[in-house]
Amino acid sequence: MKKTFKAQIIFRYALIAACILIFSGAIIGEVIDTTITNKEHWNEKADSILKQRKVIYPKRGDILACDGSVLATNVTTYTVRIDYRSEQFKEKEYVDSMPKYVDSLLAHFDRFKTKKEWTEYLMAPLAKEANKRPRSYTLLSNITYTEYLKLRTFPFFNFPNKNKCGIVLESREKRKNPYGEMASRSIGVVGEIKSTGERHGVWGLECDLDSLLYGQVGWAKVVPVTINTINWTEVPPTNGYNIKTTIDINMQDIVENELNKVLLSTHADWGVAILMEVETGDIKAIANLEMDTADFNNYIEGSNRAVVGFEPGSVMKPISMLIALEKGWVTPNTTLTTGNGYKYANGPAIFDCLPVKSMPVWEVIERSSNIGMTKTIMPHLEYPQQFKECLKEIGFFEPMNLHIAGERTPRIRDLGSSNWDYIDASRMSYGYATEIPPIYTLSIYNAIANGGKYVRPRFVSEISREDIDSIIPVSYIRERICSEENADILRKMLKRVVSGEYGTAKIVGKDNKYVDIAGKTGTCFSVIEKPRVNKKTGEVITKDRYGRPLPEGKPGTYDKTRKRLSFCGFFPADKPKYSCFVMVFHPKNGVGAAASSGVTLREIALKMYSRGMLDNSSDFTTQKGTATRPIMYATNAETKYDNIKNGLNIGSINHYTTKPHSSGVPSVVGMGLRDAIATLERAGYNVEFDGVGHVVSQLPAAGTSVTKDEKIKLKLSHI
Repeated sequence: MKKTFKAQIIFRYALIAACILIFSGAIIGEVIDTTITNKEHWNEKADSILKQRKVIYPKRGDILACDGSVLATNVTTYTVRIDYRSEQFKEKEYVDSMPKYVDSLLAHFDRFKTKKEWTEYLMAPLAKEANKRPRSYTLLSNITYTEYLKLRTFPFFNFPNKNKCGIVLESREKRKNPYGEMASRSIGVVGEIKSTGERHGVWGLECDLDSLLYGQVGWAKVVPVTINTINWTEVPPTNGYNIKTTIDINMQDIVENELNKVLLSTHADWGVAILMEVETGDIKAIANLEMDTADFNNYIEGSNRAVVGFEPGSVMKPISMLIALEKGWVTPNTTLTTGNGYKYANGPAIFDCLPVKSMPVWEVIERSSNIGMTKTIMPHLEYPQQFKECLKEIGFFEPMNLHIAGERTPRIRDLGSSNWDYIDASRMSYGYATEIPPIYTLSIYNAIANGGKYVRPRFVSEISREDIDSIIPVSYIRERICSEENADILRKMLKRVVSGEYGTAKIVGKDNKYVDIAGKTGTCFSVIEKPRVNKKTGEVITKDRYGRPLPEGKPGTYDKTRKRLSFCGFFPADKPKYSCFVMVFHPKNGVGAAASSGVTLREIALKMYSRGMLDNSSDFTTQKGTATRPIMYATNAETKYDNIKNGLNIGSINHYTTKPHSSGVPSVVGMGLRDAIATLERAGYNVEFDGVGHVVSQLPAAGTSVTKDEKIKLKLSHI
């Protein structure tokens, strides 16, 4: 019996020893195969791994406003996934804690799913066989790291070791614009190149300054360590430069809002507005809005038409007048015979909207006279091309280099000596037969406002990176394009357009006692283009992007149903601080350039004045004489008056008061709408109102006993 037991033990040891010998032999065989037999193969594979170089992408630079506010930056977002086949994924705990962590998800991420949807979504993978469950099941995407840390505190996800619950975290860099669509066409966007994974600018500053913003890639190589390999940085990446623009966030907000207002009120197709600082040429705001094809009552950021050429219309006349004054061809008091219709060079007759027999040169701009402009320029040209040469002398065709994608220089065709060349030159003098980007027109007006100094428009003021800080200085296209005397004459001419007896933009000066404005209106018809053909189908396109029939007529002729309405000017008129250009295309309510673009410029100026942006002060303590004290609406919180007085350093204020009632409808007469609604709704009444301002009457009257849920009608007024 003992021998049998001993034999069994020996047999077992022998079996174990045999297995060990077999495994040892296999290991020795693999070692021999790896180090001797197939040595070259494995050495080549090791070399291929160790020779691998991986790209380290740099951090893209930020785009900043003039005060350092971030307009575009990189933000890291995270995607959280669950590995349902993780070896340590605890299915029982997952199911048991489902109600609790679904409640937690709802409390913090309710914007994604309802409770039922969350439960069904999270339980769906468990319905599959264990080996067929997803290894990368998306739980949340595009969340911040703070939100991820919050997620880790939820039931089931709060294991000390995150792999216990199968969480997989992925990060991704995204380009974000904190101010949304504000100036987005000028700032631009970033897109990814699929073949390389690199992210580069597509348009705007992101595109034009991509080499500076992107930086330089780094490289890492694979290095063997004791039991593994690691990526060792060989060449570190160089992060991109931060670009500081000249954009002022507050001014940009004003310009975009006012442009949006005029587009909504006129139901125009699109509009563009540019605001520039006179002394430096800094572009403080630039807006490009166009009708949304999905909602015709909404306007979205559109193509950057500020740098695209259009026929400017009469806003060209002050530029032509600048040339005539500077060349000495005319003086402000030169008298021109105009009349009703002028057939220059046997071409089609030129007409004025309000013809007169004669006028002095200083009235040509005020009246916007096409005949007067032609007679100011054409008799003094030795040949038609001379007009273009005069524009070239002042630097009108030099690239602005604004770093805005799509920028074009003015296009004026070369002129010969034929009769039609003379006719075209006359049309060019008052804004036709040319293509001039709005920014170029504005730059000349800015030079007039700047005493003749032709400063180059500037969109980027500084680039910086770590210890590098480079300021882009103010520069000039020409030190001077006209004398100070002629610049002063032109400023007075442009001021009379708004305030003069015959001014075409008198509506711009109406009800404006705060900011004097000088400028010029411009109206131009759009040109009928050749029919376009769909490249895929071969069909002729007969409708525009909004589904409306395209204008019919001979290509190259004018479509008088579609106008471009412009106003270019500066303010305050006597001591210009800002110049501005506004253009509106195809308004539907029959308004003119002054009532649309001109009024928009006025509202921009007034909004800037109200915010103290024109070197003015809105501090009521500076008011003297009979100036009225500010009036405050009634309020339930009397401390608001003290807060306003102390915050604005106001000596005293007038304010409405309400007469309290112990029962019935509360008195809200004198209150602003917000306080009135809050007071009445707290008392259990519904509110209906009409007008704007403060409450001047209420019905039923205060103190009246009415049932709850009764509707209280309020009348509001500023008076």
